[in-house]
Amino acid sequence: MQQTRNTRRLHRVAAAATALAVLGAPTMAFAQTGLNEGNTSWILTSTALVLFMTLPGLALFYGGLVRSQNVLSVLMHVTVIACLASIVWLAAGYSLAFGDGGGINTMVGSLDKAFLRGVGVDSMSGDIPESVFFMFQLTFAVITPALIVGAFVERMKFAAVLIFTVLWLLFVYAPVTHWVWGGGWLADMGVRDFAGGLVVHTTAGVSALVIAIVLGARKGFPRDIKPPHNPGMTMMGAGMLWVGWFGFNAGSALSAGGGAGMAMTATHLAAAAASLTWMSIEWLRYGKPSLIGLVTGTIAGLATVTPASGYIGPIGGLLCGVAGGFVCYYATQYIKQSLKIDDSLDVFAVHAVGGMLGILLVSFLASEAFQGLGLDMSIAAHFGVQLTGIVATALWSAVLTVIFLTIARALVGIRVSPEEETEGLDITSHGERGYDL
Repeated sequence: MQQTRNTRRLHRVAAAATALAVLGAPTMAFAQTGLNEGNTSWILTSTALVLFMTLPGLALFYGGLVRSQNVLSVLMHVTVIACLASIVWLAAGYSLAFGDGGGINTMVGSLDKAFLRGVGVDSMSGDIPESVFFMFQLTFAVITPALIVGAFVERMKFAAVLIFTVLWLLFVYAPVTHWVWGGGWLADMGVRDFAGGLVVHTTAGVSALVIAIVLGARKGFPRDIKPPHNPGMTMMGAGMLWVGWFGFNAGSALSAGGGAGMAMTATHLAAAAASLTWMSIEWLRYGKPSLIGLVTGTIAGLATVTPASGYIGPIGGLLCGVAGGFVCYYATQYIKQSLKIDDSLDVFAVHAVGGMLGILLVSFLASEAFQGLGLDMSIAAHFGVQLTGIVATALWSAVLTVIFLTIARALVGIRVSPEEETEGLDITSHGERGYDL
């Protein structure tokens, strides 16, 4: 009976292959050399999870934090960045990040794979199809510039957002990705950034801080800023980010094995610990724990554990969460209250500070004493390497962000008028309203 079923299955596969051949479709997909179907399935799933972080997760998270007059503008910014980043990644970003740069390979890749030139259905990246690896990395390229939206909500021109995003992806995100994950100079030094503490969170967070400084504060900042118009929307977005982050971190193992499982475990524990830490600090200081504080702590914990998740154990995840919740909370207070910088939705304090903290914690929590995988150099030496990565990434992001803002200002201007800011960007920039009340 079993032999009969197998025979029928082989006949069905053969018939399908014959039909595809008649239609002109390639048949090598049925026997792709070196393909690991389990790993491929997991990275396909992770790709969907990471895109889910942006659409709709990040859009809802940010959308609930602004005034009701600007909710659609935030959703618009995040969605259009997802579309724009996808095309930029195809055209040149992927090749610059992961291509062979020849004589300058330590700094940036070449354009040999622009528009996926030479990448077919049988092209492999390790034991998964290169098209799958391309898509997985595309979702990282989508969410990273979308994170920056939180710094300029309610006051940046839509055209300036588009110009800045294209330039930033090509000249900040793609090169830093190459430095760390594409075989560049930071990788050669031994920098460990499992899923994006430098590549995603430091680049986006530092650029966000620069934009907030150059653009200037919202009207009424810091004393007369309206509270988040829909905390429930923000919580739903945070929940989607939390779930999607499993693809972000565990997917970065690029395999469906124990490494992915441990990265997922560390990620979840960090998110939970940071949420409780942030809530506890707020409760002790103000007497009431807030939902916004709880879920902001969630994101702080996730950002902090991201670079370490593949190198640490559950205790490391727990410690990342506690440290991230504590440090990021006080960073938000310092940026807004002491420095008076209107990083509106705390992109720098949560993402850059969390990501950089996680990068430094790798040097300690990756040790076997904390159930980690161990280091191939001393803790002190590795700490110096990680610190070098932070300084280089932060400087590169900051300097180029100033240049790109200058270009955008010269072409279209970067800030809306005071009247538009008062009325809200939903109607003045997009001709729509989020609510008809």
